[in-house]
Amino acid sequence: MPQPTPAADPELDLVLERVVDVPRALVWRAWTQPEHLVKWFCPLPWKTTDCRIDLQPGGIFQTTMQGPEGPGFTNTGCWLQVVEQELLAWTGTLGPGFRPQPQAVFAAVPFMMSAILSFEDVPGGTKYTAIVRHGDVPSRQAHEQMGFHAGWGKALDQLVEHAQAGHFGSAA
Repeated sequence: MPQPTPAADPELDLVLERVVDVPRALVWRAWTQPEHLVKWFCPLPWKTTDCRIDLQPGGIFQTTMQGPEGPGFTNTGCWLQVVEQELLAWTGTLGPGFRPQPQAVFAAVPFMMSAILSFEDVPGGTKYTAIVRHGDVPSRQAHEQMGFHAGWGKALDQLVEHAQAGHFGSAA
């Protein structure tokens, strides 16, 4: 039975929801296998240069991203919830083992967030829902103004292109 996707709070959360022409198993693999995630995770011209995933609650979710004109920067968080091929939840406010991040991490980023991703089989592919939660309205606004919808939308387009190009092999 599919896990219900938690409701979004329009004051604090940003939502990207779309049906993509990719089997759910491949969307899952794109999010959970580092060798695939690095191919699509950042909207070009940005790129993901490294990724570490320990896919279990409290396990590490770490990406290193690099812009076209600068050095890379690493984001380290942890998985909060993992429901095979249905739901992923992660946060940057906690590190591996659910340990609170050091204060310096909070000072170095414009906002902290958590994400809930759900995947559901529907006619035409997979219903992909991303809810990105923020702790306060200014954080949500900063993320939205930074280009959340365009950036996360373009990254999802890149995930679809990666899958449709046959980079996963079989869907199983």
